[in-house]
Amino acid sequence: MSGLGGARVVLAGALILGGIVYSSWVLEFFLDTGLDPVTSFLSELDAANQKYRDVFGNADVISAVLMLVSATLGLLVTERRKFYVAGWIALAVFGVATIADASFPLDCSGPDCAASEPGGLLPQLHHVHALTSSVAVFAIFTAMITFTVGAFRYREHPLLRTVGLGLLIVTSLATVWMLTTNGIELAGGGNLGLGIAQRAQVLGMSLWLCTLGCAVLRRQERFLNSDFGRS
Repeated sequence: MSGLGGARVVLAGALILGGIVYSSWVLEFFLDTGLDPVTSFLSELDAANQKYRDVFGNADVISAVLMLVSATLGLLVTERRKFYVAGWIALAVFGVATIADASFPLDCSGPDCAASEPGGLLPQLHHVHALTSSVAVFAIFTAMITFTVGAFRYREHPLLRTVGLGLLIVTSLATVWMLTTNGIELAGGGNLGLGIAQRAQVLGMSLWLCTLGCAVLRRQERFLNSDFGRS
């Protein structure tokens, strides 16, 4: 295997591992966090007052670093096509924003700290964490969209055109659900499963990152199995 091929395998591995680590929130089902997964934000898991803050915060940082590695390798060893370039840049922004997210956690979470959650219009003005979270979500959605459009535009990466597209749709629906129930809650209508919606959203993002990694790996395998790859 050439150095370029090896780098692509590392790229695929970083994407898959990063996607898995980004769903570290599943550990809440094995740790006594004191938070209700049905109604709580994921950001509450690594709030400053949480005893397992280091577990969830460090997992986010590890995932973010893997995304920065992936973005760098993606720009260096994959095709320089505009939609893909935009996607790798968006993944880099996602990585930086996620590191910032972990560096500026919520001050408090739990039943006695509900007031610490950013709320109202433009929550970015109330807490830095809300801003970094918003940037991270916007960046990864940008990556998901640009890679999907690119896969259709260039007629390649069938995984992104099938599984990836499905995950993009499901993740988008989960995001709409989350924003809707958050708005209803702010209006005094109660919590309609905001925690479930956000966890579905992040799970979709994690699975999509793994799908992107598998797509990169499959492309490398096809190259190695081709006459050009064997020459």
